[in-house]
Order: sequence, then C-alpha cells, then structure tokens
Amino acid sequence: EEQLVESGGGLVQAGGSLRLSCAASGVSFDAVSIGWFRQAPGKEREGVSCITIRDLYTVYIDSVKGRFTVSTDGAKNTVYLQMNSLKPEDTAVYYCASSIGCAGWRQARGFYHWGQGTQVTVSS
Repeated sequence: EEQLVESGGGLVQAGGSLRLSCAASGVSFDAVSIGWFRQAPGKEREGVSCITIRDLYTVYIDSVKGRFTVSTDGAKNTVYLQMNSLKPEDTAVYYCASSIGCAGWRQARGFYHWGQGTQVTVSS
C-alpha cells in the first residue's frame, strides 16, 4: 500500500529556513508526481508545488518562487521542500500528495494519496 510520510516542520522566525521531507513507500517512485500543499487555519488547501519524478519537471505558485525549492533523492524515495526566506504568511500545515502527473496540480482532487501533514509556523 502506498504511503507518504512528511517530516521537518517546526517553528522558525521570519527570514529563516526549513526543509520538509516526504518519504514515499509502496509505490514505483519514478512513476509518480508529488505535490506539496498547505492549509492555513480558515483557508482552503493550496497547491504550493509539484514535481514529476521521471523528468524532474517542477512548478511553483508565484508566492513561493525564488524561496522554495523541490528536490528528490531517488535512493531514499524522498522528495524535499526547501523553504527559505520564510514569511508569517507561509504558516500552515504542509502536506505532500501523489498523483500520476502535475497536470491540474493546483487542485487537491487530482491527488490520490496524502501524507499526514506537518505544521510550519513562522513567527514575525
């Protein structure tokens, strides 16, 4: 059974950095795309980024471009979200999720397996 496990969240001051990890198991890693989403209190879940493992095609929402970077470690079946220059508005629970591609990546309904989420809190 496919399983995704996130880790790496925490509390950081504005301007700081965190690296989130999404470890995948029970799946052919190079056949999936991994999306990163976040959900702040009272807000809808928002697509942050998506990467297609096979060709490393990557997309980001405008608000994180230049600050967030997605990378992979095929030996560990893990996708990372490096978050730099964090802002208080980045505070949310962050989730990774899998899909067959990044088409329509902004919509959560296109992703079929989800991790449990990890809290990121950025203080001002």
